[in-house]
Amino acid sequence: MEKKRWECLALPKGWQIEEVTRKSGLSAGKSDVYYFSPTGKKFRSKPQLARYLGNQMDLGSFDFRTGKMLMSKLNKNRQRLRYDSNNQTKGKPDLNTSLPVRQTASIFKQPVTKVTNHPSNKVKTDPQKAVDQPRQLFWEKKLGGLDAFDIAEELVKTMDLPKGLQGVGPGCTDKTLLSAIASALHTSAAPITGQLSAAVEKNPGVWLNTSQPLCKAFIVTDEDIRKQEELVYSVRKKLEEALMADMLAHVEEAASEGDSLEEGNDDMETV
Repeated sequence: MEKKRWECLALPKGWQIEEVTRKSGLSAGKSDVYYFSPTGKKFRSKPQLARYLGNQMDLGSFDFRTGKMLMSKLNKNRQRLRYDSNNQTKGKPDLNTSLPVRQTASIFKQPVTKVTNHPSNKVKTDPQKAVDQPRQLFWEKKLGGLDAFDIAEELVKTMDLPKGLQGVGPGCTDKTLLSAIASALHTSAAPITGQLSAAVEKNPGVWLNTSQPLCKAFIVTDEDIRKQEELVYSVRKKLEEALMADMLAHVEEAASEGDSLEEGNDDMETV
């Protein structure tokens, strides 16, 4: 293993960062980052570092891998703090994870029944209103142009869809199609078949089935299922090997640190 240590300028004076790169094994080339306090205490993760520093420093925009402050996140945090200070009344956080689908109210007149304690009164319900709610067409296009980034502000690679999936609708891109399929899988228990009507290609705004994603009709064959199972098995196998290699590397590192401590104690006893 190759070790490099230098002073971390983003943390208080005396803090050091160490990068350990493995030279052999299945995890060759993989590097781990550790931090050392001025007293020599070792930290392996950002949560440990945050608990130790406490209120001394805000690590919200601190990148544990590089040991630097991400300026874009730092500016966002400053803007958020400035906005919170200007607004005295703070509402509850919005924890709603529903998709951005606008549920419009019905424009048709509905019968109104006044309910009293009289035993002969009955409550009238409209089952059609509860089942068939109006929905905004092509709402998936709202998510166009949005990308996911990791903590190092690098673009996360999007999922590649099979070639058999073809989008339907104006300006339908691969990202729009992916959002539509993900929404259909999470919000509906019905089978995902795509748009079965051939007329939807001529006028999607009229013949679009809102319960199905924005794609042409497709069929999942047994061969597709078999290929997907093989892909999942291969990925799980690679993950198992990576976890085993990482565990062995940590055991080896702990053993080497124990040997170095024993040698230091022997030297002290000799003195």
